[in-house]
Amino acid sequence: MTVQVLPCSIPVLARGEVRMNPPRAPLSVYMHLPWCVRKCPYCDFNSHAQREAIPEARYLDALTADLEQALPQVWGREVSSIFIGGGTPSLFTPAAIDRLLTTLRTLLRVAPGAEITMEANPGTFEAARFRGYREAGVNRLSLGIQSFNPEHLKALGRIHDEREAYVAAEAAMGLFETVNLDLMYALPGQSLEQARADLEAAIGLGTAHLSAYHLTLEPNTPFAAAPPTLPDDDLAADMQEQTEALLGAAGFEHYETSAYARPGQRCRHNLNYWTFGDYLGLGAGAHGKLSFSDRIERQARLKHPKAYMDAVFSEPSTDHAGHLAETRCLSHGDRVFEFMMNALRLNEGFEARLFESRTGLSIAAAEPGLAAAERRGLLLRERHNIRPSQTGQRFLNELLQLFL
Repeated sequence: MTVQVLPCSIPVLARGEVRMNPPRAPLSVYMHLPWCVRKCPYCDFNSHAQREAIPEARYLDALTADLEQALPQVWGREVSSIFIGGGTPSLFTPAAIDRLLTTLRTLLRVAPGAEITMEANPGTFEAARFRGYREAGVNRLSLGIQSFNPEHLKALGRIHDEREAYVAAEAAMGLFETVNLDLMYALPGQSLEQARADLEAAIGLGTAHLSAYHLTLEPNTPFAAAPPTLPDDDLAADMQEQTEALLGAAGFEHYETSAYARPGQRCRHNLNYWTFGDYLGLGAGAHGKLSFSDRIERQARLKHPKAYMDAVFSEPSTDHAGHLAETRCLSHGDRVFEFMMNALRLNEGFEARLFESRTGLSIAAAEPGLAAAERRGLLLRERHNIRPSQTGQRFLNELLQLFL
C-alpha cells in the first residue's frame, strides 16, 4: 500500500496572479461508513460487501480517534453541516449513529440547526430503525431509490424492490424534516416513458429534494468490464430534458447539474462542496479539504476499513499521518481549476468575490479560462456574477477543460 504524504509549503505566485487574504470558508464534516450488503455493478465508490458482521464498535472507536487527532486542524471552527455517507450507513444501528453524532457534538462546535444528512438504502428499511436515526439527530435522509421499475432495479443490482422503495420513502417523509430521493436515468433498456414514470412516482411521494443522475460506466466496475446496452446519446439527452421539464413544472428548482429542490430545500452540505467550502473527511477512504492561513490542503484516508482502523489505533496521539493515504497542498492553478470544477456545476453560478474569498486569489488568476469560455458561448458574465450558459451546462466537461 502506497502512502503519499507531501510536505505543504506556501505556493509561489505565478506572473499575473495576485495574492488576496487567506482563504475563508465554512466547515462541514463528512463521515464514511463503507459497508454494503453487496456491491452494485455500476458503483465506483469506496464500498465493501458485508461478508461478516460489521465491526461497528471498533469502527466507531476509529472514527473517534481519527477526529481527536484531526482536532488541531479545525479547532474553534463551527460546523455548519454533517453528512454520513457510504457504503450503506443504514446498516449501522441507531445506537451507533447516536454515539457518532454525540461524539461530534462533544468535540466540535456544531451549529444550532445544522443540517445532518444520512444516506440509507430502502432494502434496509425498518420503521423503528428509521425512527431511531431521527431521534439520534439526523434531520435529512437521502434514500438511494435509483428506480421504481423492478426490471431496472434488477439490472442495477439493487437489493430492494419497488414495494420496498415506496414503503421506505413514505415512512421517511413522515419522520424527517427533509428527504432526498436519488434516481438514475439512461438505465439499461430504459425508455423515455419509463424514465418519466420514475420521475412521476418520486414527485407523487412528495419529496422536497431529488437527485437525478445519468448512469455512467465508471472504470474498474463490473459494468465497465461487461457494458450493458444503454440508451443512445440522443435518448439520454431527451431523458435529461424531460427531467428538467417535469420537475420544473412540479415546482422544483434545478440548482445544480443533478440536483433539484423545492424552494428553501437545497442541500446545504452539498452547496458547501460546490462553493469550495471546507470539509473534514473521517473514515475509510474519506476525502477532505481544509483551508489554513498559508495554504489549502486536500487529504484522503486509507481506503480499506481494516487498514484504516489498524493505522488509526497504531498512531501516537501527536501524529495522525499514518492513516492518511495522501496529503497535498493546492497550487494556485489547482485552486482555480477545483473552484471552477465545483462552482460551475451551479446553474446560478457564483460571484467573483466568492472565488476570491475561497481561493485567496484575485479573480484575475482565472481570467484566461473565463475569457476563452465566454468566447465559446459556454459562460456568461453579468455584473459580478459568473455562470455557465445553457450550452455550458450541457457541455460542462468542455467548459471545465478550459481551466486545466
